[in-house]
Amino acid sequence: MVIYKVLYNTINNLLGPINQIAQISSMLQSMVAAAERVFEFLEEPEEVITTKGNIDTSTLKGNVEFRHVKFGYNPDKTIIKDFSAKVKEGQKIAIVGPTGAGKTTMVKLLMRFYDVTDGEILVDGHNIKDFDRGKLRKMFGMVLQDTWLFGGTVKDNIKYSKEDATDDEVIQAAKAAHVHHYIKTLPNGYNSMINEESSNISAGQKQLLTIARVILADPKILILDEATSSIDTRTEIQIQSAMDNLMKGRTSFVIAHRLSTIKNSDLILVMNQGDIVEQGTHEELLAKGGFYADLYNSQFDEEEE
Repeated sequence: MVIYKVLYNTINNLLGPINQIAQISSMLQSMVAAAERVFEFLEEPEEVITTKGNIDTSTLKGNVEFRHVKFGYNPDKTIIKDFSAKVKEGQKIAIVGPTGAGKTTMVKLLMRFYDVTDGEILVDGHNIKDFDRGKLRKMFGMVLQDTWLFGGTVKDNIKYSKEDATDDEVIQAAKAAHVHHYIKTLPNGYNSMINEESSNISAGQKQLLTIARVILADPKILILDEATSSIDTRTEIQIQSAMDNLMKGRTSFVIAHRLSTIKNSDLILVMNQGDIVEQGTHEELLAKGGFYADLYNSQFDEEEE
């Protein structure tokens, strides 16, 4: 029995350091992978500062024109071959297509995260390359699929887009986003705390607070990525109504997942495999019986089932 205990202790003494080495090895591999990403980011070239960045964005209205735009992430592979379209202020533009079709590419080009390979994008007649990037991006308000709130009060989270906003402006924005009633039910109202992970608030309310934040900023142009796929029906109706309030009088680009929500768009851009294959209104595209019609009918059939 004594021999077995000795062997047992000896094996444990051997395995302990081996397990520790394995854990340390795993941590080192994670550290190296993280360091590679950090250094890759640090080695990226600085954005070129535009010398023509004196355009007064406060006077612009939100007219957007794509003029023979060509773009490719790699020089030897053009994914947007020759795209032209005119968007008037206040119009709603939907960008649709299957997963991975490249719908966010248009957003990246609009906000100059990437520059077009050829052609130009104009905002109220000004080439976006002539804008200071910071001023250009302040013209845009974004409601994305992944919401982001920080640890702080509800009021501070809404005011993040306009730090000098008055309490009345914050309340009006919350009412337009249909989240004012919910905030009033919280223990401390607008001064209620949201934790660092924002886990003490539901996904639907997070989305509504994000919409309130954008309404407060009062941007010229909106980019909306519908985020209602995992939301219950009642909250989805609230979010859709809040988005409708947000889009009133503003040029809006909607990355659409559910085609039933964008039937009233002024223009629908249909993307597939990185390229714009069709464009027109809902009725025009259905009448063509092309890619959009197939996409719409397949979604309709799924909802019927």
